[in-house]
Amino acid sequence: MAGPYPGPVPTEDLTFTGSAGARLSGVLHRPDGAARGSVLLAHCFTCDKDLHTMTRLARGLADEGYAAFRFDFTGLGASGGEFSETTVATNVGDLSRAALTLVQQGHRPCAMVGHSLGGAAVLLAAHRVKTATSIAVIAAPSDTDHVRHLFEADLDTIRADGCAVVRIAGRPFPVRDEFLHDLATHRVLERVTELGRPLLVLHGPDDDVVPFEHAVRIFEAAAEPKRLVSLSGADHLLSDRAVADEALAAIVSWFDDTT
Repeated sequence: MAGPYPGPVPTEDLTFTGSAGARLSGVLHRPDGAARGSVLLAHCFTCDKDLHTMTRLARGLADEGYAAFRFDFTGLGASGGEFSETTVATNVGDLSRAALTLVQQGHRPCAMVGHSLGGAAVLLAAHRVKTATSIAVIAAPSDTDHVRHLFEADLDTIRADGCAVVRIAGRPFPVRDEFLHDLATHRVLERVTELGRPLLVLHGPDDDVVPFEHAVRIFEAAAEPKRLVSLSGADHLLSDRAVADEALAAIVSWFDDTT
């Protein structure tokens, strides 16, 4: 059973070429001794691999014997490329490239974890990552178009000018009209029905960024084996340490049983 987050675990900085040709930055957390498997982590929209949600999960998974790989999507964090050139499709491609990097490091990905839009990307990418035998998503939208609400006031400007700088969580990001078109092209729930792998869905019932009903839709679309965990007291980023511990314990238990 996963407990409080451990101290430092062995890590290795890795770079690889993303789907748009930019060099992407990642960190591989290695467990003491032989790894029981490896887990690929995908961060949320406009976040990066160093967000506490990702670092806590990676350290906790490594402490439980799993190699965990967190990385920055194109145009974010320490990765190269321009955010304005990215879409959900490039995120899906980046995930596929990250999985290949794990294979090249001698770690075939046995599981994937995605947070928020990263969770939707994991569900969309799963059919490409055949070695991932189990999936977990945290606060994931059932529809990528849900992201539009973050910059609703700027939609007309984006459509009229082709691009606008929007503020998300107080930070500026250039969003292009191509990004809006891409959001509408993905069918997350269709991919979920075709997943063919165990799925763990974690979500806070009071999430005010991605409402809990998205978790219910994902869960209902999935085939068995599946599990829905309601994280009482969770905000969208799992800021509370006790809630983050609960999520980690559920993920470790799920992967222990399904990988």
